[in-house]
Amino acid sequence: MHRSSFTASHLAAALIVASCMQPSLAFAAGAVSFDEVKRGFRSSDAAVLDRNGELLQRVRTDATVRRGQWIALADVSPALRMAMVLSEDRRFYEHSGIDWRAVSSAAWANLWNTRTRGASTITMQLSGLLDEDLRRANSGRTFTQKIGQTVAATQLERNWRKDQILEAYLNTVPFRGEIVGIDALSRTLFGKAPSGLDAREAAVAAALVRAPNAKPAQVAQRACEVMRAMEPGQKIDCDALDMFTSAAVQRRAFDANEGIAPHAARRVLKELGEAEATAKPAAPARQAGPREAAVRTTLRAPLQRFALDALQRHLKELRGRHVEDGALVVLDNASGEVLAWVGSSGPLSQAAEVDAVTALRQPGSTLKPLLYAQAIAERRLTAASLIDDSSAQINTASGLYIPQNYDRQFKGPVSARTALAASLNVPAVRTLVMVSPESFARQLRAAGLPLRESGDYYGYSLALGSAEVSLLSLTNAYRMLANGGRHGLTTLTARTAAPPPASSAKPRAADNTSAAAAPMLDPAAAFIVGDILSDANARTRTFGLDSILSTRFWTAVKTGTSKDMRDNWAVGWSQRYTVGVWVGNASGASMWDVSGTSGAAPVWAEVMRFLHAREPSRAPRPPAGLVEARVAFGPGADGNPLEAARSEWFLQGTEQPLFALDTGAGTPAANTAAARIIAPVDGTIIALDPDIPPLHQRVRFESEGRGVQWRIDGKHFARGNSAQWLPWPGRHVIELVDATGKVVDQRRLEVRGAGVVAKSARR
Repeated sequence: MHRSSFTASHLAAALIVASCMQPSLAFAAGAVSFDEVKRGFRSSDAAVLDRNGELLQRVRTDATVRRGQWIALADVSPALRMAMVLSEDRRFYEHSGIDWRAVSSAAWANLWNTRTRGASTITMQLSGLLDEDLRRANSGRTFTQKIGQTVAATQLERNWRKDQILEAYLNTVPFRGEIVGIDALSRTLFGKAPSGLDAREAAVAAALVRAPNAKPAQVAQRACEVMRAMEPGQKIDCDALDMFTSAAVQRRAFDANEGIAPHAARRVLKELGEAEATAKPAAPARQAGPREAAVRTTLRAPLQRFALDALQRHLKELRGRHVEDGALVVLDNASGEVLAWVGSSGPLSQAAEVDAVTALRQPGSTLKPLLYAQAIAERRLTAASLIDDSSAQINTASGLYIPQNYDRQFKGPVSARTALAASLNVPAVRTLVMVSPESFARQLRAAGLPLRESGDYYGYSLALGSAEVSLLSLTNAYRMLANGGRHGLTTLTARTAAPPPASSAKPRAADNTSAAAAPMLDPAAAFIVGDILSDANARTRTFGLDSILSTRFWTAVKTGTSKDMRDNWAVGWSQRYTVGVWVGNASGASMWDVSGTSGAAPVWAEVMRFLHAREPSRAPRPPAGLVEARVAFGPGADGNPLEAARSEWFLQGTEQPLFALDTGAGTPAANTAAARIIAPVDGTIIALDPDIPPLHQRVRFESEGRGVQWRIDGKHFARGNSAQWLPWPGRHVIELVDATGKVVDQRRLEVRGAGVVAKSARR
């Protein structure tokens, strides 16, 4: 017996039973309103938009089914509406839910065992789609379900308009496999919106309703019948339609996840889902997640597109140096809105799903600005204070801590301005000794950095970035410096979204009152650190005057490299924006020959130039409590001033005109002492600083005595008490020779990992 005739005969019996039932009997499908069905429709994808409504990312949120957006009947092509009615319910606009002529025809055909179409109308099919109790199983509907479907169809026709019934049907009917609804079908099989479907595509769509999982040839045969009904008297090329159908049913143009902001999209959807779950803890599981199919973010699509392109382009240039991953985030200083969020290098990465914006990694020297800001705010230092960059041994509970600069060389007494701008490690550790690790850790947590352990756990290595932080939290901490010490939360969700509950501490909060809140850090100290990080002259000693860090507009920036060259950072701000960039490997593998200015810094500079192509960036105004004064520096070991005289910023009450050494070791009188080597110390091991361009790295030789000269490995090198040596790999003997040619002192040292320097030296 044919399934269609079986359906028709039982439908006739069901109608008789249904006519005897009480009118008050209500079925769910018949009682629900059109507006309720439309509101309850949930797309399997979420469209994540930028701040202006431009599509950034489409994200699959339901893996069990594929639904697009709800499509109004007016946005469905006339050809599709015609094909669906002709295929499924020719007298749709004439009957009241039950097609009596079709029932009679089907019953008569069943009597004579003749194949014909079933008697189920579009309204009856819709009732089965809306009510799970009426839904057809693989073995067909039960007699009770047929009764319910019949009653529900008559109720739908009584309460709904015909256009509403057809619209709901087109949006909820299954087509093929996981595809449900006309939007998902149109975009998946035909790569276009439902409004653009032509007669041929409409015929295939209608054929799939009747046989969703049939072979392409069967679908094509059915589509040809629909085409004949749509265009009577016209010659239909069924062979061509067969080829078209075979290609269409295999097409998957509607990708599950596509766009330019996958990590930001997942983040904002997760936060919205958490906020909704918190607001309605008793809601059913199927109600979890964002209610809206389109979610608006704070991102700027043109900026997001440019940032992604800049990062990928630069990483391709670094591929030969074992670098494949990167991340970037741009924040609006005033509001905390995230304007760009690039979580990975995409196809360049073997771990593209990992969001490096939120991943925890060691930040290296990028914590130093926060350390110096705290020390200046606590009046332990000024920007002109002298800090000894020399070998130090610090007693700790676990033994001696001996900090070194990466290149194992020391520059002697330097100002705090020079120490920070030149990213010297030993002065940073000496500064942390003044502040204390635990106090600095508390300050970092207050700035939003997620330290897992106490300051005492990290010890003095915390000054050099031994704790793990995320790019987002680090960039937001720099944004605090940009805002005069005022800390605020970041937001990725557009302000039109409902705010989270008052008890929530999620970083998606749209209300960032950083401009009104009391500063967490002294605004004057934040200003001084920004002034140092914007000072191209102060960083010249390390990075040179033509550094990539120098921009034509005002910016303040710091680079950093973690242990074993695993992570390279560049974080900085302009008048309006704060930009953070990380490059490295998601696996934690070390990079090869990547310095502070060749890794993340070029991407940072390129994004900053894009942001300020038509927008100026001016230096901030000095806040209250600052004093600008002229300062001079005392002499060093060679009798020359330690640093050139300059104008410097001070917290009021900390200014002084002269900064000099407390001992006589660096005064001209010391030149009368016996000839000896002051630096380097014997047994020094030297390695390259990955933050410093190789040609800018030198080992400083210092001595006492008159008429001395230097020899390296028995060869004459330089004359005078001070010399700068470009190191090369190997073990070396440094000798100090007096005026008579006699060796009066010597030091042994070793250079490791300095291949680039060696090549440069040989040239």
